[in-house]
Amino acid sequence: MEEKKEKSLEDLFGQARTYLDTRVEYTRLFLIKRGSKLFADIVTTSIVAICFTLAFILGSVTLALFLSTIFHSYTAGFGCVSLIYLLMAVIVFLTKDNFIEKIIVNFIIRKYFKKLEEDEEDEQKV
Repeated sequence: MEEKKEKSLEDLFGQARTYLDTRVEYTRLFLIKRGSKLFADIVTTSIVAICFTLAFILGSVTLALFLSTIFHSYTAGFGCVSLIYLLMAVIVFLTKDNFIEKIIVNFIIRKYFKKLEEDEEDEQKV
């Protein structure tokens, strides 16, 4: 009877080791998945930000050149664009505490919870 107990203890330790190895492998794969999603999100967000910045800069130059042809002066065209940006900066500065920060915070929170929901759905599929 003692042999059965010893054998069952050995089986129990073997099963515990197998469970632990499986759990470590699962954690490693889960972290790789999370890391790759984070890296992909950073890359795509960076590409979008760079493209948006280039479009904004080139659009500003185009607007300034267009206004220059209307006013027949490069100084007046680029000056008008500068005044538009100055006006926008003042408006953003005056409304940042009430309006703009709330929009940005809500956007980030929605994006975070959407990613958590997608991760939970992926885990339930497995």
